[in-house]
Amino acid sequence: MVIILYIRTLMTDTSIPESIVKQELYKSTEKAHIIACWVGIALNIAWFTSDYFVLPSYWIPFLVFRLSVAFISITVFLLRKKLNINVFSCVFVLALGISIQNAYMWSVMDVEHLQKHTFAYIALFIGVGMLVLWDLKLSITLLIVTIASNIAFYLKNSTLSIEQFLINGGMLTLTVVIFSVFLVRNRYRLTYKEIKSRLELEKSKALIQFQKEEVEDKNKEITSSLRYAKRLQEALLPPKNLLDSFFRENYFIIYTPRDIVSGDFYWVRKIKTTPQEGLPKEYLLVAVADCTGHGVPGAFMSLLGSNFLHQSAVDKNVNTPAEALDFLNQKIITTLNRGYGEEEIRDGMDISLIAIDLESKQMAFSGANNSIYIMQNNHLQVIKADKQAIGNLTNNVLPYTNNIVSLQENDCIYLLTDGYADQFGGPKGKKMMRKLFEDVLITNSDKNMLQQKIALENNFKTWKGDLEQVDDICIIGIKL
Repeated sequence: MVIILYIRTLMTDTSIPESIVKQELYKSTEKAHIIACWVGIALNIAWFTSDYFVLPSYWIPFLVFRLSVAFISITVFLLRKKLNINVFSCVFVLALGISIQNAYMWSVMDVEHLQKHTFAYIALFIGVGMLVLWDLKLSITLLIVTIASNIAFYLKNSTLSIEQFLINGGMLTLTVVIFSVFLVRNRYRLTYKEIKSRLELEKSKALIQFQKEEVEDKNKEITSSLRYAKRLQEALLPPKNLLDSFFRENYFIIYTPRDIVSGDFYWVRKIKTTPQEGLPKEYLLVAVADCTGHGVPGAFMSLLGSNFLHQSAVDKNVNTPAEALDFLNQKIITTLNRGYGEEEIRDGMDISLIAIDLESKQMAFSGANNSIYIMQNNHLQVIKADKQAIGNLTNNVLPYTNNIVSLQENDCIYLLTDGYADQFGGPKGKKMMRKLFEDVLITNSDKNMLQQKIALENNFKTWKGDLEQVDDICIIGIKL
């Protein structure tokens, strides 16, 4: 973890140190400077042939000077690693040697030869300016040494007047030298900036890749944790074999979380009452709930809701679905707001809860913002819920209503959350709304429960199309 934090600290700053940029500059241009160094040494020696024909009386001193410059340059080049200098400095030593050499040559020339030699000297500095790259201090050093050596050799050897020396080559060469210095410096600066920009871009790419991999690792960890949480959440839902024992094949469940874990849940339980008189009655309890939010927050709330429903089923003071919702409401409010000085939590759930007397076919229903449907004699009825969510923190908390409904053989009961009807889709990308959902129920009411489930699922897929699912979906259908 410490290593990762260290790498992250280094990589968040995309600026590149000057030493790194120079190192890359040397590396990327080293080959060209090595070639320039050897070519310069070879040409400087080869030019002694012109000395022999132009100034035969000085060709031996000129050759000695040329060989001395070549020897020093080659020695420095071959020993550059031991001397701890780079190839830039080797080329600089060569250029400096040739500059001093030419200053000596000029000092012994007459006007005619000075004019001819000036162009060769100018070619040297133009070549240096076009081929080599070095720091500003080396360029300034070359300029100063060139001027100083010319003055020194002029004073010692030349028979020309200052005017003749300057007019016939001195000023022109000085001008070219100065411009060559600016050329070298400008090319160095541009190359330096280009390399720095490239290195910063590479570092930015590396940072992006590092962050991408880090995010992917975190996503894998989170997804893995959520998939495990999904298994735990599903383990708390009523198992299929239990539902089959209650309903046989006369039921269906559509349970489709929007994310890996769900804020919707369903709950089923069979209980026996303990009346003071007569025999106990058996009731089948079924609930469908839509918790605040979806994903992880909704999943946590679903765990609380399922747990409190189990508690209500064994509490002797809870005898109706309405009393169960009152119990659930109080438990949620108390649990989420324990008075730690924090802001009040207003999360909760919408829920529908039914209790069916399997013997008398009487059903009690209570709902918190979650109505239910009953298909009876080919007519779809809506049993309205109270407009008061579980977790209500208002000062006017009312008891939930207990609705009693008489059922008949082959009646179908539908408990659901709002995720199905709230889905965007269709030709205009609008919400489905409850009316279209009700039409699907009515159209398929004569089919068995499995066929009704398939019809609802196919209708949802067709309506949604390529759009994303907007909410968790939970629907339970039961046929008596």
